[in-house]
Formats: sequence, C-alpha cells, structure tokens
Amino acid sequence: MIAMKKLLLILPRNDRSIMGGVSRSGKAGLARLALPTVAALTPPGWNVEILDSRVTPVDFDKKVDLVGITGFTPEMPSAYGIANGFRKKGVKVVMGGIHVSALPEEALGHADSVVAGEAELVWRELLEDFLKGAMKRLYHANKFCEMGNMPTPRRDLLQRSMYQAGFNVIQSTRGCPFDCEYCAVTAFFGKTYRTKPIEEVIAEIKGFDTRDFFFLDDNIVGKPAYARELFKALIPLKRTWGGQAAINLAKNEELLTLYAKSGGRHALIGFESLSEKNLEKMNKAWNSPEGYREAIRRIHKAGINVLGSFIFGLDEDGPSVFRETYDFIRETGIDAVHLNILTPLPGTRLYEKFESEGRITDRDWAKYHFGEVVFEPKNMSAEELQRGFWWIWRKTYSMGNTLRRALRSPRGIPHRIAANLSYRKKAMKMPVVKDWKY
Repeated sequence: MIAMKKLLLILPRNDRSIMGGVSRSGKAGLARLALPTVAALTPPGWNVEILDSRVTPVDFDKKVDLVGITGFTPEMPSAYGIANGFRKKGVKVVMGGIHVSALPEEALGHADSVVAGEAELVWRELLEDFLKGAMKRLYHANKFCEMGNMPTPRRDLLQRSMYQAGFNVIQSTRGCPFDCEYCAVTAFFGKTYRTKPIEEVIAEIKGFDTRDFFFLDDNIVGKPAYARELFKALIPLKRTWGGQAAINLAKNEELLTLYAKSGGRHALIGFESLSEKNLEKMNKAWNSPEGYREAIRRIHKAGINVLGSFIFGLDEDGPSVFRETYDFIRETGIDAVHLNILTPLPGTRLYEKFESEGRITDRDWAKYHFGEVVFEPKNMSAEELQRGFWWIWRKTYSMGNTLRRALRSPRGIPHRIAANLSYRKKAMKMPVVKDWKY
C-alpha cells in the first residue's frame, strides 16, 4: 500500500496592516479561495491541510512532504520567512499567487519551485514531477484557464470559526476589461472577462450553509448580459449577498433592479478619486465624478448599500483632497467607505511608471498594504499624505458620522451597522492627527 503524501497549504500574514489584521477575538476577515481551490485541484493520494497563519501559528516541525504558499504583496515577508523555515527542515516549498507571478525570480530565492499564473493549468503537472523527484523551478501558465467544470473549492478544509466577516465566498468571473493603472487584477487574471457557467455558480451557492454570501469577483457586472442572467437565477434562492461592482451599475436600470431583487444588499464601488484628471491618468476615465451623486442616489433608491472606495496620493492630489473627499462622503450619504493610499504593486503599470521615474522610496513589501506611503507623491509631501490619510479615517469614522451613516434608513440597516462598526474599530487604531489644517 502506497503511503499518502502530506501537502500543507499556508496563507501568510501581515502584522503591519490594521485593515487586514486579526480581531481581538482572534478571527480573520473574509475567507479566501486561493488555497481551497488549489486543494480541490490536488488529485487523490494526497492528504491536504490548509493553515491560515493569520490565526494559527506555523509549526515548522510538522511532518509534511510538500508546502505550498500564496499571499498578497504585503504578506510576502511572512511568506518568505515561512518558506525559509520549512526549507531549513528539508521540506520542499512551492509558491504562487499574484506577487510571485510578477516577481518569480525573487520568490525563487525562497522556494524550490514557483507557479506563475493560474494554478489550474499546471498544478497536477507540478505534483507529478514532485513524486518523480523532478520538480522544475518554474511552472508558467502561458494562458488563462476556462471557468467551466472547475472543481469546487475545499471549504471543508477551512476552520470557519476563524472568520468574522464572511465564510461563504464565491467567484463567478475572472479578469477585468478596464485595465486600471494601479490594479494587479488584469496583470494576473487578464483583460478578458471570463465567466463561470451560471448553473455551476448556482449549484455551488446551493451548497452554502448560510443565507448570506459574498462574490469575490472584481466586477460582478463587468459583462451585463451575464450578470443579468446570473441575478435572475439567484432570485429563487432567496439569499442575500454583496459584491464589487463598477459605478456604471447605476446607469443600467434593469441590472440595478435585478441586483436588488436577487438579494444584492451592498455593493463595493471604486470611486477612487473626485478628479477627472486623476481618473483619466489611471485609465479610469469612464468613472465620472460629475455623475457620482446621481449614481449613489439611484443605487440607494434600489435599496442597495454603497461601500465606496477612494485612493489618495494620485498625481493630481494635493493636501486639500482629504477635506474634499470627507465633505463628499458626508454630502452623498455613502453607507460606508474604505480609504486607501496609492500603492505601486509589482506587476502593475503603476509600479513600472514609478520605477522609471525613480519615485519608489521603500521596497519593504510588508508596507504595501494600502495604508503606508512607499513612494514620492507629486503635489504633497509623503508626510502630508500619511497624516491626511490618518485624519480622514478617524474623521469619517467619528462616532457621530458612524451613527449617521448606519442609521440613514431602515432598509439594509444590519449591513450598514456591521460595516460601519467594523471600520470604526480599525479607524480608531490609527494615530490621532490634531493639527490637520486643510
């Protein structure tokens, strides 16, 4: 009888990020699908375990045959430390993900093998080579996989009690047609918008043991015809959900109505900037500040909460951008906001641009969590950018502002309360900026 091989899949952590940190109760935020998907791709003959190091310490003495690690850019110092620890014990390590795909040579300094691109196309080959003792240094997926007949992620390998924001998450599409300058999505998943057969999406959702779930898609309405049919198929399930959507959702009355009717209770929308010039430079000119207020009004009318995302430090931003954005948030009644510092992630056109201009000032990947300044801004100092960022977070999530947003309307109030209280806890961990004068 052939002994089962042991595969340990590990998610690293980032201790600098307030946003991605672990709660006081020891729980992480949303569950992630990368490792459960890799586990589902693993053929019989392997005993697979998933370890989320954000909530469970890594045991380097654990008896395993192969370790697989993936993570976002700010988690890479942790990922490399974990990889080095296992390799010192003689355990082979393979790494993959968006950052590793952008900088495979860097990752190969810490791993025996690297997967560049989507694992679906190369994972079985890698495991077969490992069993033969002939694992290559680099496995490169030279195309994008089809989304039909994909294995269902192994959620059973996750400890659901460790996740506070959402355990049941799903991905129905990959890629984004917009190709924004700062975004790593198109670099990894491509500009082509790929869709999973709707019947397969519905079957996976029917397997959820909660009424509420979240679409991890980068833009759930990126292909309106597909989104329309998906939303229609969701209606009989009587579930509630949220997802990420482009602002043009508000321009399609039928799609907006179906979003709400199918159980869509909140939408994360990237407004990014109130400057037309900024949006044009980042290749997001289809976003128009002129229409933001009307779009928010229409989405609210449909009964959908708006979680707005904004970026600070763009080339047209001066110190006044924080007050202007704060005023906009209050005036429009956005239900919750997520605020970010512009961050040049490896693999993006923004990173290439800043690299060529000599504007990257820090390559400690742990700081690349969208809350620290790692580049030289154009129209304010790095200190002004950092302090303004802290100021707007704390100002936006003062108790008065938090309650005003949460209690805006009886419709959708549970989601608003949960989101605002969660963000307020994070905002109050940021430094107090008493002398902000803009």
